[in-house]
Amino acid sequence: MLARDDRHAFAVLVRRHQASVRGLLRRLTAGDPALADDLAQETFLRAYRALATYRGEAKLSSWLLRIAHRTFLSDARAGAARRVEATEERPEAADLAVRYDLERALRLLSTEERAAIALTYGEDLSHEEAAAILDWPLGTLKTRILHAKEKLRARLLESAS
Repeated sequence: MLARDDRHAFAVLVRRHQASVRGLLRRLTAGDPALADDLAQETFLRAYRALATYRGEAKLSSWLLRIAHRTFLSDARAGAARRVEATEERPEAADLAVRYDLERALRLLSTEERAAIALTYGEDLSHEEAAAILDWPLGTLKTRILHAKEKLRARLLESAS
């Protein structure tokens, strides 16, 4: 694709995978849609530039999610992560209220815990796939998921009372 500079084929790739990349980044940014969309755009730019390095050892979707995670980490390290607008009103609908509480709870997690939860629950990846994307040992992933779930459970029970 890159050798022929096939932008049409790359546009198809973006359309096919943009929902999962944006979904992961929204969870990693604790629900900040503007930041997630900016990072998704950067992810696809990085993927386009690196397409020649894709060796096919992992699924293309896993390769893109790994780039998305690294893009998020680069942004966080650079101190460019923005705060979620505190002026938004709490939604009235019960399902939106739960989502709002979950997004607030996700902000309490470390970057690593949020990534582990976002990939395994948000992207419905196996522990093995998520560990490979994050370049962590499987035990590290499982430990971070356990800690994240404990923190989320405590925060959500607190919100419910």
